[in-house]
This record gives sequence, C-alpha cells and structure tokens, in this order.
Amino acid sequence: MAYNFSEFKKGLGDVETWLTKEYAGIRTGRATPSILDSVTVESYGNKMPINQLASITVEGPRSLRIVSWDASQNKGIEKAINDSNLGLSVSVDEKGVRVNFPELNAERRTMLIKLSKQKLEDARVSLRKERDQVWNDIQAKEKDGEVTEDDKFRLKTEMQKLVDDASDKLQKLADKKEQEVLN
Repeated sequence: MAYNFSEFKKGLGDVETWLTKEYAGIRTGRATPSILDSVTVESYGNKMPINQLASITVEGPRSLRIVSWDASQNKGIEKAINDSNLGLSVSVDEKGVRVNFPELNAERRTMLIKLSKQKLEDARVSLRKERDQVWNDIQAKEKDGEVTEDDKFRLKTEMQKLVDDASDKLQKLADKKEQEVLN
C-alpha cells in the first residue's frame, strides 16, 4: 500500500521556510530591509509593520533609509527600532529615518552564532514532531490492518529518508548563516 507523504512533505517545507525567515532576521553586518520585518510600530492605535508605514531602501552597505508616508510617524519608527533590540543605531532627519548597521564585534558574532544554532535546534524539534505524527499514523494504520508489517517498516525507511533530506537542508541553511555572521 502506498502511503501519502504529501502532508508530511508540506510540513517539512514549512519548517524550512520558518527557519529561512528566522535567519533573515539575524543581523550579519550588512544592511538588509528584511531585518525590520519583525519590528512593529504603534500607529493610529494599531501595531503595524514598518513596511506598511514607509518605504525602506538600502542607502549603502551599512545603512538603510526609511521614508514614512506620514512624517509624524518617524519618531514612532525610531522608538520601535530602538525597542526591538536589534543592535542598530537609528537617527531621524528631515528626509526620514536612517538606520545604521554597526560593525559586528567578536562578542556579538558569538551571540548571533549561538542564536542561529538555537533556531536550528527549534527547527529540528519541529521536524521530529512532524516525523512522530506520521509514524504514529503509520502504526495506527498497521493496527487497523490497512498496512502490513513489512509495509510499515518500508514506510518508516522512506519517511526517515525524507527527514534526513530535510535535516540536511536545515543544516546547510545554518552553515550559510554562520558563514555570513563570521564574514
């Protein structure tokens, strides 16, 4: 009997997508607008992401320019970035908000690598949860007589191959992020 691994594959893909987004928020010393995706600004009584209040452009290798569509929001944007604890320096001028990415020191690099490893471990925990759900489903199908014992072990091997492939992809993402932080 063929087991449908499509939901499982989707779950593995979701874990990879989550890790990619988390790594986008880890600062590497280069100016990237994606680092501000998690920052929300109190605006007109609501919390809104910066990219819904302003345009964000890369001004140089170590700076971003945020030009809000309502200049009265500049102070709120500055406060939100400072409160986000991203280690960025922010200044408001007549053109908008400038965000500077300071040079990473050895202590900060070590902390960022530790954070990236923690995110990797969180992703691996999610992988194991996905795997356990499928394994429990396969075992339940065997008890109900829908799957033979031989099929159960064949499916387990197939499932583990999918998990190993996904784990390798996650490790490659982590290695890439670590190299970005170190360079």
